[in-house]
Amino acid sequence: MTDSKLQVIPTAIEDLLVLNPKIYGDNRGWFIESFNAQDFANAIGYKVDFVQDNHSYSRQWTLRGLHYQTQHTQGRLVRVVSGSVFDVSVDLRKNSKTFGKWVGIELSSENHKQLWVPPGFAHGFLVLSETAEFLYKTTDYYDPESEACLLWCDPTVKIDWPISLGKQALLNAKDAAGLAWDQAPKF
Repeated sequence: MTDSKLQVIPTAIEDLLVLNPKIYGDNRGWFIESFNAQDFANAIGYKVDFVQDNHSYSRQWTLRGLHYQTQHTQGRLVRVVSGSVFDVSVDLRKNSKTFGKWVGIELSSENHKQLWVPPGFAHGFLVLSETAEFLYKTTDYYDPESEACLLWCDPTVKIDWPISLGKQALLNAKDAAGLAWDQAPKF
């Protein structure tokens, strides 16, 4: 890691960024600065204003997503503070070179990685550990009237979820009834 507070790692999708905060550790434990507006703006190349923080707790094999809002679109800065998840973002931006592509990354309380998911993506995660606590900041408020859900197992998108043999994803009714790629609104 460099001397900067955030190491920025590009993904296969432009604008979708992994952020590794600098860890300050000694024999007592460790400390990280989990968010600093100036450092975050420097890392992604522009300023954003976060308006809402969310925190979820889920048990193993819970799959949440793939969520997004068609109006009041949200950028999300996501991280895990307990356990581990396989975090997925799908590019819904029609003018993007990676339209329809997805990226999956493990986020955990051990690796401290964060993911910047800008507006224009469907987002979700699968809990890999016994339980997980997932935190995310959003750039706009939750708007149930414009909420959309891309089907987690859509055959066009073909996400390779790491679900162990003999296990099933735990879904709520909304996520189980997500929209197929051809039906899902795009940006």
